[in-house]
Amino acid sequence: MEAKVSIIMGSTSDLSVMEGAAKILDEFEIPFEVNALSAHRTPAEVEEFAKGAKDRGIEVIIAGAGMAAHLPGVIAAMTTLPVIGVPIKASLDGLDSLLAIVQMPPGIPVATVAINGAQNAGILAVQMMALGNDGLKDKLVTFKAALKNKIVKANQELSEIKYKFKTN
Repeated sequence: MEAKVSIIMGSTSDLSVMEGAAKILDEFEIPFEVNALSAHRTPAEVEEFAKGAKDRGIEVIIAGAGMAAHLPGVIAAMTTLPVIGVPIKASLDGLDSLLAIVQMPPGIPVATVAINGAQNAGILAVQMMALGNDGLKDKLVTFKAALKNKIVKANQELSEIKYKFKTN
């Protein structure tokens, strides 16, 4: 089994957030790898990873980083693969990370999800890969239907709650 998605984080302290992406990829049965690489502390390793990812069969990279959060952009600068950035809430409520990832210069795009939004990064990676994979498309339809059904069920449960002045 060869990885199709790479989950990269600036530090293993980011794992509690980035596992959201891992759980989604597991649910969709997409092989993935997880590594810690730092744009500032291991720049040579980041370059080797980014330049070699496509040749290793990686199709999408999910990169999480906090504070200065240069990792997703540095990786995007060195590959033609899509990179999804996950801003990690490390300081300034994560706004520093969000701005560092989303404010990329022309020609170096990084798709960016919400602060600590690794689950959505995983879903976005699946959606990207599903463009050329009917099996994944079908799984996405089922996944989205389950999201809808969860809210429909919750609304039904809310309708059973009674208050003196509740009108529905």
